[in-house]
Amino acid sequence: MNVRIPEELDRQLEALATAQHVSKHALLLQGATLIVDHYWRRTEIESGLQFVLSHDAGLLQRLEDA
Repeated sequence: MNVRIPEELDRQLEALATAQHVSKHALLLQGATLIVDHYWRRTEIESGLQFVLSHDAGLLQRLEDA
């Protein structure tokens, strides 16, 4: 896979990689991992919320009315 990175972002990545003593490749992998983890975490939370809202709708209504 090839990734085209704008020059300014490439300079920022280079500076960060140097400061962190890692390669730009490692930084990009870390970033990709964070994005994927965030997506799946959000998906799981939304799925859990939908389950609670549908499974416990009666209970939630009684709590709201209390």
